[in-house]
Amino acid sequence: MAGAGAMCGPAHLPALPGGDGVAPGAASRACPPGPGCCKVSFPQESPRQSRVGSFGLLTSGPMTDQCGGPGAHLATQLGRGPSPRLPGGKEVFFQLKDFMAMVSRMKIFKCFLKYILQQKVFILFLTLWLFSLLKLLNVGRFLFPQRGVYLVEYSLSTSPFVRNRYTHMKDEVQYEVNCSGIYEQEPLEIGKSLEIRKQDIIDLEDDDVVAMTSDCDIYQALRRYHHKLVSREEKSFPIAYSLVVHKDAIMVERLIHAIYSQHNVYCIHYDLKSPVPFKVAMNNLAKCFSNIFVASKLEAVEYAHISRLQADLNCLSDLLRSSVPWKYVINLCGQDFPLKSNFELVSELKKLNGANMLESVKPPNSKMERFTYHHELRQVPYEYVKLPIRTNISKEAPPHNIEIFVGSAYFVLSRTFIEYIFNNSLMEDFLAWSKDTYSPDEHFWATLIRVPGIPGEISRSAQDVSDLQSKTRLVKWNYYEGIFYPSCTGTHLRSVCIYGAAELRWLMKDGHWFANKFDSRVDPILIKCLAEKLEEQQREWIALSSERSFMDKNPSITSSQ
Repeated sequence: MAGAGAMCGPAHLPALPGGDGVAPGAASRACPPGPGCCKVSFPQESPRQSRVGSFGLLTSGPMTDQCGGPGAHLATQLGRGPSPRLPGGKEVFFQLKDFMAMVSRMKIFKCFLKYILQQKVFILFLTLWLFSLLKLLNVGRFLFPQRGVYLVEYSLSTSPFVRNRYTHMKDEVQYEVNCSGIYEQEPLEIGKSLEIRKQDIIDLEDDDVVAMTSDCDIYQALRRYHHKLVSREEKSFPIAYSLVVHKDAIMVERLIHAIYSQHNVYCIHYDLKSPVPFKVAMNNLAKCFSNIFVASKLEAVEYAHISRLQADLNCLSDLLRSSVPWKYVINLCGQDFPLKSNFELVSELKKLNGANMLESVKPPNSKMERFTYHHELRQVPYEYVKLPIRTNISKEAPPHNIEIFVGSAYFVLSRTFIEYIFNNSLMEDFLAWSKDTYSPDEHFWATLIRVPGIPGEISRSAQDVSDLQSKTRLVKWNYYEGIFYPSCTGTHLRSVCIYGAAELRWLMKDGHWFANKFDSRVDPILIKCLAEKLEEQQREWIALSSERSFMDKNPSITSSQ
């Protein structure tokens, strides 16, 4: 290709008629190769048309960059504009200054686009984070209310105990529910409870219970523990409790308040996996009372695993070492609630006369695999829990010729029975055998109570003791509703009824001593009214007992009447 060199500075580029750039036929001058120059050549054999625009040179034919720089892409990168026809065979020298400025502007534009994109991503992330924070702090329900709000513990929720999170709600209308009307199933009061269930129900969080129990004197006065009435009969018949709990500190606090008596004794076993605020709340409760303590050994409890049974055994061992001379021990969980006052419960336990009360039936075929095959604790796929999984390894027969019975994990057992099993190798051997079974707590106690010669035994030949016959604990299963008991008026969780307020009268009249399940976020009115009715019954029974005692001491008054 023929051509001549030229200086590339703008001063050396003759003006083109009607455009910028190199004039046709301009004299050639030397231009040494370098970063400031670009030599663009057109082929000799065919003339090419070129237009020089505001950004430089654009060609319609092939062109080569002899500078080894970005000039190779001139054809596609430069702007368009009117320019004269360039004669074929001419070599055009083009300075890169304008072109590089254009590239720089394009880079700035790209950076600007990238910056805008980063800003949008950051704003999106910040928005999502703020919404998550608002949800965590329960603020969203107040900023964007879709339904009314009901505070289960109104006075506490608007007090300094919960750091005034809900003080702005003090002017909200509260529902005044008459518990006597709920008990009598008056439509107006039942209707109020149903309306409350449609609201956004807010109960105290674990942190709130921690704050509430941090000062024991204030807490005891707040919950009126010193006003609890107790009779002579109750004082002479102390009861022990094993409470295996893992969540919802306010429900545990209400349970303890409902069953509390200063002459009883209470062991709390909380799950090692429980949230820290829950653990602190339980420890605070224990510190506030001399007859409440946390188990000396705590387990990481897994569902249907031996750890659930071991938690109760840990509490039972501690209770045996307690200075309180308790007569019977009862185990409960955090969603249980009493159906009898302490006075009535003592009266019922005395009638047992050393016998035990729990479910114990011959195992159906559907439960045989639980203890005839070896089970291993494994992580459940896509879940955050572990479960005992059945293997194909058969288990050996139980030790000591024990015949297996099944029942519930919950019991009412005499002190004599507990002392016997803790001083007998039979329990240790049977416990070791049960470690690789499924839900051993549901056959351990039901089986031991059938062992010949054990205190308060139930003969193996005796009839089954079903969950309805055992007064220990009332559980309403959805597949028996309408057959053994009325339909659930609350909701269901894993086939178990979470009771509603309309069931208050039935619960208290059924004859069981405790019931499961209760949840303040499902129906807070039932728990409130049940606690109120139990306190009312306690007062009535103690008044009646005092009157009877007075009459016994003054027979002349009785005879004169």
